[in-house]
Amino acid sequence: LQGPRYISPAPSRGFVVSEECGDVKVFTSSCKLLCSLSSKYGHRFGNPAGVCVDVAGSILVADEQLRTVHLFPEHGVPVCLVSTRLRRPAGVACSSSGHLFVADAGENCVKVFK
Repeated sequence: LQGPRYISPAPSRGFVVSEECGDVKVFTSSCKLLCSLSSKYGHRFGNPAGVCVDVAGSILVADEQLRTVHLFPEHGVPVCLVSTRLRRPAGVACSSSGHLFVADAGENCVKVFK
């Protein structure tokens, strides 16, 4: 890993790690690299920060530089969930009821999205 920042459990007891160098990597439960989101989806990150995995197994990534939160489904294309009203999204978490929580370090608050 190059500058690991945030980590989250992933399906099948694996984990997801954001890197300061601009990528997000997914590992298996045996700590083997499964994929890089940049390579798998052809997505270019600015400065990926917080990561989490929703109940469907999709990976959510907060990007501090691009001021966005993207969802990366297991199959399909990435979806930008939030692209406005964020100054510096750092951490993300999602609830089983469909809420997305974003820690916005630029505004010193937590924002909740449905």
